[in-house]
Amino acid sequence: MPSKFVCQVCGYESPKWLGRCPVCGSWNSFKEVKETKKGRKSRSRGEKYDRGWVDGVQNSPLLLSEVEFRKEVRISTGIGELDRVLGGGVVSAGFYIIGGDPGIGKSTLVLQIADRLVKQGYRVLYATAEESLPQLKLRAQRLGARIDSLFAMSSSDVTEILDNAAEFKPHLLIVDSIQTVYMPEIPSVPGSVSQVRECGAMLLRFSKSTSTAVMAVGHVTKDGTLAGPRTLEHMVDAILFLEGDRNSGLRILRAIKNRYGSTEEIGVFEMAYKGLIEVKNPSELFVSDVHVDNRIGVTIIPLLEGNRPILVEAQALVSPTPFSMPIRNTTGFDARRLSMLLAVIENHTGIMLRNADVFVNLTGGMKADEPGADLGVALAIISSFKKEPLPGDAVYIGEIGLTGEIRPVKGLRLRLQEARRLGFKKAYIPTKEKLEDIETVTVKNLSEIFSILL
Repeated sequence: MPSKFVCQVCGYESPKWLGRCPVCGSWNSFKEVKETKKGRKSRSRGEKYDRGWVDGVQNSPLLLSEVEFRKEVRISTGIGELDRVLGGGVVSAGFYIIGGDPGIGKSTLVLQIADRLVKQGYRVLYATAEESLPQLKLRAQRLGARIDSLFAMSSSDVTEILDNAAEFKPHLLIVDSIQTVYMPEIPSVPGSVSQVRECGAMLLRFSKSTSTAVMAVGHVTKDGTLAGPRTLEHMVDAILFLEGDRNSGLRILRAIKNRYGSTEEIGVFEMAYKGLIEVKNPSELFVSDVHVDNRIGVTIIPLLEGNRPILVEAQALVSPTPFSMPIRNTTGFDARRLSMLLAVIENHTGIMLRNADVFVNLTGGMKADEPGADLGVALAIISSFKKEPLPGDAVYIGEIGLTGEIRPVKGLRLRLQEARRLGFKKAYIPTKEKLEDIETVTVKNLSEIFSILL
């Protein structure tokens, strides 16, 4: 068979080996590739998954009124926090990507999903391209998985994986990971953009044509050396991101895209020796030293993630700066919104922060992506500047506008109910709302609450 030489960096083809690529300039990047005869049999082995969609429906135009509506078949994973993010469970014929930094716990999560499903009687095929089967077995035993009911295979060839899956007919196919599988017909290394894109398209076609749920793991690196899940954003049904600091045990699962549910819900887990453990009451995890007075620069903020209220502790530190440019550093809070809040504080309270370093931190690795945290963060900053503590039994809810007014936020009653459940006695809120066992104080603007508390 004739052969050619392909640059592994840019994909440039040459009939002979070259020391340096004339296109991208990389050295020693050419690799010999055997050419196959072109014809019907030389097409991708995954061609059989291209024909039609679910249950043999033909790819021809139809009126929407003629389309038969079918209720989504969901499979509960048995992990409540994951089902919350997914919208109720895994959907048959759904294509899912679970992304995150290396070592964050993605493989642990998908193995726990596989174990929960096989315990319910579903067939699961775990295809690993990163580990050997003995390594996978050791990890499954450590997690307490039912290894006598879980099928697995070790292969990097995506067509081989799909051929075995077509014969095995699982309810869920897990591919770990999308960066390490490849199509032999594509002359590039696994993990390249072309390989990730084509392997993802092949998995998508298999999922839709066989009504099989497919879940693939995707790695994300800061320097972008590997093609991450964003290459597949346009084609997958849901993208889940597992976040957290590897040095701490807290993990937060978010959906940045979900065709079968909301993207506002989050799942909270704690990493332990035997895998990820659900955190049923995340507010208790994010709030420490509840109801303790005399804490300067600390407030409690009820956030709303989807329909779930979570109480988070906001900490602020304000100190004079010896430099001409003061530091503005945030963890879990938007830096641009912090700059806006500092300007509003200066204009409506008379506190000058332009010559002070300001640090804001939301404990537990939580992120505040909603404006309801404005009031709590602003008061924590003022408390730190004035060196005066705030009441330890109160929560603060409200969005701050540019004119200093405190604006209403959604889900106010849910936030108050969560604060009451954890024993808080008072809440400063922008609109009137009555709730038993918790006193509510309505405040209209920042200067008014500043005069009341500080």
